[in-house]
Amino acid sequence: MGSVRWAFRCGSWTPSRSDWLFAARCIQREEKDRIGQFAFAKDAKAAMAGRLLLRRFVSERMGVPWSQIRLERSPRGKPYLAAPLKVISGSSPEPPAWSFNLSHQGDYAVLAAEQGLQVGVDIMKTSMPGSSSVPEFFSIMTRQFTPYEWSVIHSAGSEHQQLAAFHRHWALKESFIKAIGTGLGFNLQRVEFHVSPERLTWGHVQRQTKMHLDEEEEEDWVFEESLLDADHHVAVALGPTDKPGSTSLGPLPLPPAAFTLLSFSELIASASPLTEEDSSYWDSFRMKAEAPQRQRDAHTSR
Repeated sequence: MGSVRWAFRCGSWTPSRSDWLFAARCIQREEKDRIGQFAFAKDAKAAMAGRLLLRRFVSERMGVPWSQIRLERSPRGKPYLAAPLKVISGSSPEPPAWSFNLSHQGDYAVLAAEQGLQVGVDIMKTSMPGSSSVPEFFSIMTRQFTPYEWSVIHSAGSEHQQLAAFHRHWALKESFIKAIGTGLGFNLQRVEFHVSPERLTWGHVQRQTKMHLDEEEEEDWVFEESLLDADHHVAVALGPTDKPGSTSLGPLPLPPAAFTLLSFSELIASASPLTEEDSSYWDSFRMKAEAPQRQRDAHTSR
């Protein structure tokens, strides 16, 4: 069984011309085109980092040559490896299949992968809502959590602590939704999280939080929670696969894997170009504003 937990700090990444153009050469053409359509550099960098994280994982851990990797998206947007379908040959038993998932929000892009289990990952940055007060924001989001979850959020302390509790619960729900691939049609009130009272700390991974689905505690799902820094909470959902013959969750490795922060040079260590250099791609990127004005204002006011 294998586990991968990688993070890349795309928020503070200021790529040089050569770095950005090389990165663009190392992803599929349609991915490059899609990233080029983002209005803001922040979103383009996060999406680029995500594609490089995926390709690095498939190349280094699944043993697929970079040039042969073909990534596609399910109808609900979850990335999957389309080709080659099999990379193991010989008479030895085939190892458990990998499941992988990406998330980017705030200053980071993250990847979580696991052999033999379904995996979903979500990262949330604790930040003040853009145009409303915290009580107004919570009132808008009322239907996203159960009364029990709201009682935990409201009892967290200061407004910032309540926001941190809100984003912690949100990341947990999103990690589960992404693991099962259900998408926007899933009623979030069907899942209720009973979070560990132990305070989350940077570099330490917790597995104490429990999920109730339709008011019944789910024994077959485990949730890993950690902080990448004081403002970024990550949740990883691990559950049984839906493949024939799959078994229950079973014992997980101890201690759980913490996220490893990669540099850009590490991110592209196994990369190889797929297309020719397109200098106009850099010209387009450097013309983009970093983020919407309200996000820039919020960042400078902190």
